[in-house]
Amino acid sequence: METRDGTTTDRPLALVSGGSSGIGYELAAQLAARGHDVAISGQSERVHDAARTLAADHGVEAHPHQADAATYDGVESFWAFVAGLDRPLNVACLNVGVGVGGASFLETDLDDELRMIAINCAGTVHLAKRVVRAMHEQGPDHGDRRILVVSSVSATTPTPYEPVYGPTKAFGFSFAESIREELREEGIVVTALLPGATDSEFHANAGMGNTGFGDNSWKNDRTEVARQGVEALFADADHVVGGDEATKQQVVDHRSMSEPEKAARQGAAARPTS
Repeated sequence: METRDGTTTDRPLALVSGGSSGIGYELAAQLAARGHDVAISGQSERVHDAARTLAADHGVEAHPHQADAATYDGVESFWAFVAGLDRPLNVACLNVGVGVGGASFLETDLDDELRMIAINCAGTVHLAKRVVRAMHEQGPDHGDRRILVVSSVSATTPTPYEPVYGPTKAFGFSFAESIREELREEGIVVTALLPGATDSEFHANAGMGNTGFGDNSWKNDRTEVARQGVEALFADADHVVGGDEATKQQVVDHRSMSEPEKAARQGAAARPTS
């Protein structure tokens, strides 16, 4: 297969939105270790450093694209960048997401929450639409066609002190399960990854440094969470909870607890301490 720079490669191509750090970077690293070239997006210039590291560590091509995932133009520009590589797309990890917390809904900023909805919900649907249609058009002759939607354990519980974040993740989980059924006969695999609390910059960026989630020392390892997600994707699983056995048990418990019980437990963990 000829690449954009005129060279040839037999490696499959994967895209990872939000691939410059955290779970997204580790997803890209897992795919690169499996022999995939990767196209990654990120809002900051760090995405270029991430791509260089991925290429050096794994001997693959890594294509960075810097864009604002909160805007239609930002999402569309990443897709145009990937489409411009003029290669079949074998794997898409729809990972980009943000949180808003550290305060009650009474106190949080509306603009921050609307931006979060734009990224976590509208942006996921936007990129998924482009990916699904492209995979449909290319058909099964060019190898795997797999989509990983990164949701959260927060999709399985009310999330006091993150009252808009949790519903955005519940949307992503339901969306993934819905299109999975639609695309099953097409041969396109869709898997949802539900990470628990993970050792990344996520909670700090969400304004939750003043909560029990501000300390990363007890959280799940992001490399392991990404490994579990990619393994589940290639095993054709409908979803996987990313994290240790306690994290997985938490989701099992959620199935039998009432909504007020779950809300109280989550609220105690996420309530600001100052």
